Amino acid sequence: MSEAQTNETEDEGELVESDPLKQPILLTGASGYVGGRLLSRLEKRGRVVRCLARRPEFLAERVGPQTEVVKGDVLQEESLLPALKGVHTAYYLVHSMGSASQEGFEVQDRLGAQNFARAARAAGVRRIVYLGGLGDEESDLSPHLRSRHEVGRALGATGVPVIEFRASIVIGSGSLSFEMLSALVERLPAMVTPRWVHVTAQPIAIGDLLAYLESALELETERSRVYEIGGAERVSYGELMREYARQRGLRRVMIPVPVLTPRLSSLWLGLVTPLYARVGRDLIESICHETVVRDDAARRDFAIDPVGVRKAIADTLTFEDRESAETRWSDAISAGGTDPGIFSNYGGVRRGRRLVDSREREVDMPPAAAFAPIRRIGGARGWYAFDTLWRLRGFIDLLVGGVGLRRGRHDPEQLRVGDTVDWWRVETYEPDHLLRLRAEMKLPGRAWLEFEVRPTDRGSAIRQTAVFDPSGLLGLLYWYGIYPLHAAVFRGMLAGLSRAARVGFTAKPHPSSAKGAD
Repeated sequence: MSEAQTNETEDEGELVESDPLKQPILLTGASGYVGGRLLSRLEKRGRVVRCLARRPEFLAERVGPQTEVVKGDVLQEESLLPALKGVHTAYYLVHSMGSASQEGFEVQDRLGAQNFARAARAAGVRRIVYLGGLGDEESDLSPHLRSRHEVGRALGATGVPVIEFRASIVIGSGSLSFEMLSALVERLPAMVTPRWVHVTAQPIAIGDLLAYLESALELETERSRVYEIGGAERVSYGELMREYARQRGLRRVMIPVPVLTPRLSSLWLGLVTPLYARVGRDLIESICHETVVRDDAARRDFAIDPVGVRKAIADTLTFEDRESAETRWSDAISAGGTDPGIFSNYGGVRRGRRLVDSREREVDMPPAAAFAPIRRIGGARGWYAFDTLWRLRGFIDLLVGGVGLRRGRHDPEQLRVGDTVDWWRVETYEPDHLLRLRAEMKLPGRAWLEFEVRPTDRGSAIRQTAVFDPSGLLGLLYWYGIYPLHAAVFRGMLAGLSRAARVGFTAKPHPSSAKGAD
């Protein structure tokens, strides 16, 4: 820091730490998709982070012990100065698209950026890092892209240097644009594709985007810079959807039509994707514009080599699997209470693409006794309920080329990761606590069955969770079509496990039960 800069800060009554790496980083948008992932990266690298949130209580439980959460709103300038005090670099990851305000998101975005710029200047902030959108400013941009560029200019209007990254589609689970495309591919075997499907974009993987944002902390510059960033390839939205379908093993037919207005497209998206019409229309209006990198300054100034579309999608699908495997589904009960019954909340709970049926029972036994029937499941002992149906399903699986139930299990008493249990394979095993099985039967999708035991005041709680990742429309039809049967089997299996835990286990094979439930 120069002498003039130090004096300027002293005049304001506060001496800022001279080492920018030790000064707090202010992060706005930490509860959002990009901001939340950036927060995790900064925390893992030991950075001092301060998060600005309108509702700190909602964010406080999601941050690390060294991260500070302060109350503030970019639309209320007076709330920003305390949050920016002592900050060297501030990340501005705020966007109002989808706001229900009568003024519209453009007005709110402009006001928020102007407030933040003035407060940053007053607090002595040395750098603002901002994520905007690609798009040729010489063309007639959509309101969304026009607003993104306007926010960048407003942030730099007071003289604080702004590092502005402009990106196209972000490929990652949870990204708005990518979730829209993946939902279309998953749910529509045949798609009516308007002209915007042929528009060229330069998608960037979420990991590469985060690398750029983090690298901006150490970029040596004292002036504002605009960096256009993208992945290794330029592709159309149609090519992006076809690559996603290929990696998911889906066959999709695209039927081009000459005209489909942004409004009609947005209503169509509202029917088949998680987007609602207002956000969908804003997004479609932006998709109609080519979003590619024309200036390669980012490749020269940052030691980052972005990946291509194929790897970006593959990494996203792998991340979803890892995230699913690491998640405990204790908050995904299909309905109120601990036993949703057969028809309550039909189909279970949706978690991303996955469909979840989770239910729980308490038994007055210690965890080791409650887990004993779980580690013995399958093979000669059966599945504690509806074994006749299990055998019938196994026979059908054999007919269609699957493994059926003939593999049994390696040991009737003990399990190891990698063992087979009928048509399942042990994916995770923690004695007396957790068993996760991955299905290897023929299915229009992927499936897991998980059993978890935890101690309670009364003894133990047994939680049983079925997770299904449907492959396209056929997968959804499969899950919802036979859900009444699945629900009866799941309910009966949990009841059978609970009975076995209460009465103890003998050396005899467990008799099949046609009733299933108590």
